[in-house]
Amino acid sequence: MDKLPTTEQQNPNSLRLDEMSVQEVLHLMNEEDRKVPEAIAEALPSIAEAVELLVGTWRAGGRWIYVGAGTSGRIAAMDAAECPPTFGVPSERVLALVAGGTTATARAVESAEDDRSAAARDLGSLDLSPKDAVVGLAASGRTPYVVAAIRHASESGCATVGISNNAGSELSRVARVGIEVVTGPEVLTGSTRLKAGTAQKLVLNMLSTASFTRLHKVYENQMVDLQATNEKLKHRARRIVCQITGVSENEAEDLLRKADGSVKVAIVMGKAKIAAGEARELLEASCGSIRQVLNSVQAARERAR
Repeated sequence: MDKLPTTEQQNPNSLRLDEMSVQEVLHLMNEEDRKVPEAIAEALPSIAEAVELLVGTWRAGGRWIYVGAGTSGRIAAMDAAECPPTFGVPSERVLALVAGGTTATARAVESAEDDRSAAARDLGSLDLSPKDAVVGLAASGRTPYVVAAIRHASESGCATVGISNNAGSELSRVARVGIEVVTGPEVLTGSTRLKAGTAQKLVLNMLSTASFTRLHKVYENQMVDLQATNEKLKHRARRIVCQITGVSENEAEDLLRKADGSVKVAIVMGKAKIAAGEARELLEASCGSIRQVLNSVQAARERAR
């Protein structure tokens, strides 16, 4: 029998799981979960490499396509769904393919992960382009659907990233960048929705947040390209403009109205004391970098003195 990957091995610390009290179970799970950030720290160099890859494909006009099965697919779908409202990006540029289709995001379709041919078909339905980046997630690092998807994407000229929770995984071998976060055996043997799933969510948090920060979707530590589509987000947009420009809430609301709801344009208007049209033009010329716009306006004014 082949050696079991660490994510499928028994955890010696939980061999008495069924005999433990509730407090003992919770303490053990908490202690095991503490190992996740440590495992991620070991993978930071490869995560950084993946960020550069994603930034490059985005600037070239490509898409990010996450691919996963089971828990990994549902985690991928979550990150893809959260990027548009958080960073103001088109939903068609951050996608998630889950083995078994959209049904599998809400209900387990376990057999779908073994269908290698479905991976190529699903990617083909998206009119895959060499400009795209495909990110595969598989705790074991050998899920047929995910490995086949990354292999197909690589052969199509796409940038590829593989995220797994076992060292020396097949997924890492077929991807351009392999991120291996070795979280070890689960408290409940083989239940990779636990530490492995937590690690994958944290890695995707890093990939999307760091990438969109590099792509000027963040100023200071604020999400300045957010889409204010509900009352909570409208309030957040006003608060961001207030905090960065120092204006009152009423003034922030007025700036946002003149900026047609764009937090970025409102910030540049408030900080640089310029009209919406000029702020929008300067942002477009600087690829959306508020900092670059404000620095250039300040430098121009100093030269004019």
